[in-house]
Amino acid sequence: MSTLSPGRNGGLTRKGEATRARLMAAAEEVFGTKRYHGASIVDITQAAGVAQGTFYVYFPSKLAIFRELVTDLSNAMRRHIAQSVAGLDDRLAIERAGIRAFIAFVKKHKYLYRIVREAETVDEDLYRWYYRTLAKGYSAGLAQAVERGQVRALDAEAMAFALMGVSDFLGMRWVLWEDREPPEAFFEATMSFIEDGLRPNRDDGGAKRGGLAAEEGRVDPRPRRPRR
Repeated sequence: MSTLSPGRNGGLTRKGEATRARLMAAAEEVFGTKRYHGASIVDITQAAGVAQGTFYVYFPSKLAIFRELVTDLSNAMRRHIAQSVAGLDDRLAIERAGIRAFIAFVKKHKYLYRIVREAETVDEDLYRWYYRTLAKGYSAGLAQAVERGQVRALDAEAMAFALMGVSDFLGMRWVLWEDREPPEAFFEATMSFIEDGLRPNRDDGGAKRGGLAAEEGRVDPRPRRPRR
């Protein structure tokens, strides 16, 4: 966690908030271009245009600012997606708007992939926190959609991680590799795949009940001997 440049209320002053924001923006650029082990505090302070001593007013180490950067990116991305889907009730519409919001965020923060993936070797707990936190909120929304009958009655966490994977690779294929948003036809093909997988169908209930019955012993799954 960062230390604070205190104002009268014990938090950051307006000037302190601006300085911290410059350091965070510089850290995103420096870690994104030089990677964690190739970056230094001097690189960050030079990019931010502040004295090296100023860095330590806000962060005790390079690892501390890296951790806070990953945390801030996670919070900012989830907040951006939440704002983009606010007011929508239909889960399929939420998925569509949410994925577009994710793509827009990745386009604005072009080093997101590199920074988050490097967290796996720099701080594995932080890396897992990033994805588990994202999945937790995602799962909650999907679970509500299951209760409302808007999507198939599948495990919400399983759906969340599967959908996160689709979004992740969609962004990687177009934003990371080609620095542009996916072509509309490509996006629509992806959404068709997602919507067909989520949309409830008449067979879901029976298949689910049959599976549970077999597991609980109400149905004997062993093949029966033919009658003589």
